[in-house]
Amino acid sequence: MTRLSVNINKIATLRNSRGGLTPSVTEAAINCQKFGAQGITVHPRPDERHIRLQDVYAIKPHITTEFNIEGYPDDRFLKLVTDVRADQATLVPDGPGQLTSDHGWDTIKHKVFLKDVIQQLQSYGIRTSVFVDANLKMVEGACETGTNRIELYTEPYARDYATNPEKAIAPFAEAAKLAQKLGLQINAGHDLNLRNLKYLTDMIPVIEEVSIGHALIADALYMGLRSAIQEYLECIKP
Repeated sequence: MTRLSVNINKIATLRNSRGGLTPSVTEAAINCQKFGAQGITVHPRPDERHIRLQDVYAIKPHITTEFNIEGYPDDRFLKLVTDVRADQATLVPDGPGQLTSDHGWDTIKHKVFLKDVIQQLQSYGIRTSVFVDANLKMVEGACETGTNRIELYTEPYARDYATNPEKAIAPFAEAAKLAQKLGLQINAGHDLNLRNLKYLTDMIPVIEEVSIGHALIADALYMGLRSAIQEYLECIKP
């Protein structure tokens, strides 16, 4: 069964826009788990425009499910992830000022770098996931880094889903098939929502985990956090 990890970055964005501690990202993490989420995701960026380093340390003692920390694997990120002993580290190729993730790793060009980082993280017992496009060569390259999982960057799927679902899903299904053959587990994320999520997980039932933040938090503004999480869980039921 596919698991839902809720990215709570947008809660921190709202808090930071006003200053102070409201809304509390720690309380958000606690409630997401209470309402059924099977994991919590954060993506602390160098400018701390949403989740801050101190948030990650504060949240960790309250995680009863899975703690997934995303980010570019520089020294700052690696110290944070190993300090709190994240359950999973999702490695993304974002630059310091990037607004949001918009491409996967070139796992061939950066194979040696990724391999060294992954070995370091795994020595602490941390599962690794490499953010990749639905490109077979990049999936093969990811396998050669020694990672446990890949996370398929699903923005192209989300963009094309409305006009041609079959065409939109095809490269992702092929990438997932190859990843499974190579012994990699599969996560997915970016621009997934209540309209396109069910089709994705129905067509690729081997997806272990979806990480969803922006759309779910936006839906929660209208229907409440508990109801939003339940709606997303309903989408990924087998």
